Amino acid sequence: MCLGIPGEVVALLAEHPDLAMVSVEGVQRAVNIGLLREESEGPLELEPGDWVLIHVGFALSKIDEQEAKASLEWLTGVGDAYTDELDALAASDIT
Repeated sequence: MCLGIPGEVVALLAEHPDLAMVSVEGVQRAVNIGLLREESEGPLELEPGDWVLIHVGFALSKIDEQEAKASLEWLTGVGDAYTDELDALAASDIT
């Protein structure tokens, strides 16, 4: 099972404009935000504290905090699929 998991943007990486440091359940990893730039009509409005939906190292969409918290509650109930996704995130490094 593949999951999209919510993560909070911690920092935008100036040296890599298509990357942002994102925290998911305390695990911080660089995530590609290039797809968000493509869907944005104007300049990408993403800053620390914003939430994004992540799948395989890519931010797929910007979501609000309420949606992120509801998703996290549901995901923790899924069990192994969510744990496996967090383990994969912890092992990844796209920088």
